[in-house]
Amino acid sequence: MKEFSPDLYNEYLLRNRKPSLAFDENADYDTWRQQVKEKLTELLGDMPEEKVPLNIRIEWEKEHDTFIEKRIIFDTEPFASVPCHLWIPKSAKKPCPAVICLQGHSTGMHISMGRAIYPAEGVFEGDEELISGGDRDFAVQIVKEGYAALVLEQRAFGERGSDKVKSPYHTTCIHPAMVSLLVGRTLLGGRVWDVSRAIDVLELMPEIDSDRIACMGNSGGGTATYYAAAMEERIKIAMPSCAVCTFEQSIGIMRHCDCNYLPGMQKFFDMGEVAALIAPRKLVVVNGKDDNGFLLPGALDAYDVIRRIYEKAGCKDNCRQIIGEEGHRFYANPSWDVFRELSGWKE
Repeated sequence: MKEFSPDLYNEYLLRNRKPSLAFDENADYDTWRQQVKEKLTELLGDMPEEKVPLNIRIEWEKEHDTFIEKRIIFDTEPFASVPCHLWIPKSAKKPCPAVICLQGHSTGMHISMGRAIYPAEGVFEGDEELISGGDRDFAVQIVKEGYAALVLEQRAFGERGSDKVKSPYHTTCIHPAMVSLLVGRTLLGGRVWDVSRAIDVLELMPEIDSDRIACMGNSGGGTATYYAAAMEERIKIAMPSCAVCTFEQSIGIMRHCDCNYLPGMQKFFDMGEVAALIAPRKLVVVNGKDDNGFLLPGALDAYDVIRRIYEKAGCKDNCRQIIGEEGHRFYANPSWDVFRELSGWKE
């Protein structure tokens, strides 16, 4: 590190400044939880004052061997339309549970569908490496479990990538994230809002049991999953992967995409405290032993706070941590076993 680098003081603050709303087992839990909720709502930035009409458009429907696929577009706010794919398993008893799946930094949501080439022909090609390992084909896994999968394109990824940058990967977030800050919003807050509106869409689908909605994602998708679950009580179980970690062991000490940062958050609480807004709902936290972006010591520390919060909330059996044996990826086994156990949704 350079002798005069600003990183020195920033890391000093991360190590030595105790957040003002850090979890304290001796404090009144309900009062503290409300304070965390109010502050996180503020930190996520301005949200739309009212919901625009969803204006749902089903572009096409296809029948596959084991599921029906619908290509859907809906609106979440002015000039913000969301493309997504709904996979409904043929064998599932209807209405069935649905899992919203959020792909992380990649060329887009087609990775969640296990497709190397995007359904809109020629948009992206050559993603074989992204789907050849890492259990990133979320929709394929979800349908096998007997649930419907809503594959959502996140803001600044894939079809929703910024026109201001050329790379299809994480740099597509930089301009939208910075402009969001400029106008009093955050890109992460926008992604949380989109998930909430996606649930509004699912509630209108007769094939879907709107009382059994989950959300999952890896990396940037795991981050959005975690915060969406904190803000949206209709998510009954969340499974963030390779995202939940202390700031000191992740985004605070190494270069991460701008979309991970909520300005000023570490002054008040770390990532573990956010779980207070998820409890008593179910939470499966997935991490990788060798994840070099979200280091294992920080993942263990963050989960220790989560565990103690769930104990304080009287629901200690409603959360679980899974440590995969490799790096920055999802771990279908044993994650789905734990999801199945906690959700109780398996017919």
